[in-house]
Amino acid sequence: MKFLIQVVKEASVDIDNETVGRIGRGFLIFVGVCDKDTEETADMMVKKAVNLRIFEDENGKTNLSIDDIQGSMLVISQFTLYADCRKGNRPSFIKAGNPDHAEKLYEYVLSSLKNTYGIDVKCGRFGADMQVSLINDGPFTVMLDSDELSGK
Repeated sequence: MKFLIQVVKEASVDIDNETVGRIGRGFLIFVGVCDKDTEETADMMVKKAVNLRIFEDENGKTNLSIDDIQGSMLVISQFTLYADCRKGNRPSFIKAGNPDHAEKLYEYVLSSLKNTYGIDVKCGRFGADMQVSLINDGPFTVMLDSDELSGK
């Protein structure tokens, strides 16, 4: 599983010219799922994201978590995080998870953020054509990869 996390001043997602999610200060998280990912993988990734201390404190040090700043999250499914560009000029997406499996884990991530951690979460729609807008803060962008976090 991969999370591309961007610290934002604001972010939104539109589908068919309708805004379906909008947040102020917080994280825009793109979520990529592969077939080997499980709910345990999702739990590890969500816990890491929620506890990341990448917001500035009163001294300008990145020392605060999303909870510390009472921030929100906009979470978007993004199978292209598993693009393989090693051969040719057209990316391969064979490492991306089966859509049914990926959607189940994406929904699990959303539920965990809301119900386990009490985060204000907005989201796109799995598999939809979405237009995502953001004002990146910093910019500050972090990639979390479950293989790296678990030492695989």
